[in-house]
Amino acid sequence: MKAVLSRIPVDTFLLLLVGVVVLASLVPARGSAADVLSVATKIVIALLFLLYGARLSPQQAWHGVRQWKLHLLVLATTFVAFPLLGLAARALVPSVLTPDLYTGLLFLCLVPSTVQSSIAFTSMARGHVSAAIVSASLSNIVGVFLTPLLVLVLMPLGGSPRVDGSAVLDIVLQLLAPFALGQLLRPWLAPVVTRHAVLTKVVDRGSVLLVVYAAFSAGMAEHIWSSVQPWRVAAVAAVSSVLLAIVLGLTRITGRLARLDRGDAIVLLFCGSKKSLASGLPMALVLFPASSVGLIMLPLMLFHQIQLFACAVIATRMGRDAQPISSG
Repeated sequence: MKAVLSRIPVDTFLLLLVGVVVLASLVPARGSAADVLSVATKIVIALLFLLYGARLSPQQAWHGVRQWKLHLLVLATTFVAFPLLGLAARALVPSVLTPDLYTGLLFLCLVPSTVQSSIAFTSMARGHVSAAIVSASLSNIVGVFLTPLLVLVLMPLGGSPRVDGSAVLDIVLQLLAPFALGQLLRPWLAPVVTRHAVLTKVVDRGSVLLVVYAAFSAGMAEHIWSSVQPWRVAAVAAVSSVLLAIVLGLTRITGRLARLDRGDAIVLLFCGSKKSLASGLPMALVLFPASSVGLIMLPLMLFHQIQLFACAVIATRMGRDAQPISSG
């Protein structure tokens, strides 16, 4: 287990997240400081997706694109199965979840898959890494358009999402445009990204920490945390754990029914079960009012940590029990 955590520093990142929340509670950004923080957050997020675009080579893309059945299954899990489970969780309101927390739970079900951890876990489990790169990247590209659409269709009430032309344009400019620019600049950026792989990890985690600090600062300004009971937070963690367990089981069963080989089944397992903080939180800032976005993002933050712990254990066990598989 120590070896796993050394490769994916879940504990360290969790402590940093907690520290940022505490910092936002004690010293929230206000006034001009909040404006500067907003600009800095957008810049770091754009840089992150620029690096994502620079990482995906044409050879990797071609190898992965050929696995069309796999990618359709990942997209169906991410944008069909997850939302259906999120809608079913409506039965937990108000006995277990408050309306804002349920909105956050449903929103986490609508965001795309992770890129970094999906690829890392696929590699650890000795699956088809190139297919995972394409599948996770495709999920994020599709999510730029599909997540706001799903929010518009599934959240017409409660949470007051702002889904209009300007919101979609903001998401495209913050996420998709930098990714496309990274693809264009790949001949020059790829050697740097490859040689300094830690750069992507630092930007990835740094962007999440900035977004969390900005959102929780806004929440403190609106005094929203005084309305949340500790047992509600524990309830969100429990519901998130059950949600992850259901999706992990569903992807395993789907992989067998679709007769995927082991490498592709691993991609479906890890890319299909993940939800991205790096993509989801910027979208939440654009789509929801600042006064409620802190509570709305809480389920996604908890789910993110739970999925890292659970999938780290699963990937390590699968990698130990299997022979290496070519990444193509």
